[in-house]
Amino acid sequence: MTDFKEVSTSHHDPSEKGRKTTFKAKQVIWLLLGFLEAVLALRFIFKLIGVNPSNSFASILYGFTNLFVAPFANLTGTPSAEGMVFEFTTLIAMLVYALVFYGIERLVYVIFYRQHSAVTVRQTTVTDHAPEEIQTTTQVNKTTTTDQSDTHPTNLD
Repeated sequence: MTDFKEVSTSHHDPSEKGRKTTFKAKQVIWLLLGFLEAVLALRFIFKLIGVNPSNSFASILYGFTNLFVAPFANLTGTPSAEGMVFEFTTLIAMLVYALVFYGIERLVYVIFYRQHSAVTVRQTTVTDHAPEEIQTTTQVNKTTTTDQSDTHPTNLD
């Protein structure tokens, strides 16, 4: 006698797509914050070590980051010595933008996140039992299907 058993299981969670979308949106927010923090940190270091502002890379960096540092420009003084500048305003901008992006990320989570809902599990089992001499012409099939929602099984035969 030859035995054959095949089990197929599928899961369905209707709220999974919403959770994945929320997760991706949060990743984009953190990616943008990471990029902004990196260029602001580079600006801070360049100013601190006195990089030549007429250098093309430095001038592009300063021009781009001026847009983000401008709201904090006259907030504090900027101590300098021999071309080196300690920009407190850049550090304050980095802190404020980190807090703003954190608030946006939490807002996206609160508005769009979907809790886990009832998960439907469907399991199908196909069992074949046939003697070897009959196997080429006739097969006996038994199919068992089980639907399960939130661990409450329902058998369908």
